[in-house]
Parts: sequence; structure tokens; C-alpha cells
Amino acid sequence: MFGALSDPTRRTIVDWLAVEESGTATALADRLPMSRQAVARHLLELEKAGIVVPRKSGRETRFSLRVEPLSDAADWLVSRASLWDRSLGRLKQQLES
Repeated sequence: MFGALSDPTRRTIVDWLAVEESGTATALADRLPMSRQAVARHLLELEKAGIVVPRKSGRETRFSLRVEPLSDAADWLVSRASLWDRSLGRLKQQLES
């Protein structure tokens, strides 16, 4: 998942889907400086990471954001941050003594 989110275009897509609830590759391409095919490739990477879910609607495929993986990642990052804060605090104390 972090690999999928490492790309700034994919983060922009995730931000957009968080506000709009769902969208098509065509609608996203209208907002980004790239082709619909390029947006579709980014959406495929987000889908592989479990961050978006495609849903057929007539001839279109609409993509929706899955919040659960993002929430799990945020929880993990918070737990790692507190671990590093404690470790750096101990290092600081050792350096000061």
C-alpha cells in the first residue's frame, strides 16, 4: 500500500475520491494533466493495493475509496512514531548525561 501511495498522482486521486465518494477514470483525467489511460493505470495500482474498489455502472467503471486500509496504515504509523519518540528520548537522555 505504501508503494501505491508513494506516487503523488495516486495521492491526488485518493484525495479526490475521499471528497467525491466515487469517480471514473475519465472524470479524473479531466482534472489531471494526463490521459485517461494513464489515470486508469494509476487506478489499477491503487486497486491492487486494496485502496480503491471498481464497480461497473453501465459502460463505465466507477472507483470508490476503501478507507479501512488507509486507517490501518495510519494506526501502524502512529504506533511506530511513538516507538521512535521513546527511543529518541532515551538517546537524548544518554547523550545529555
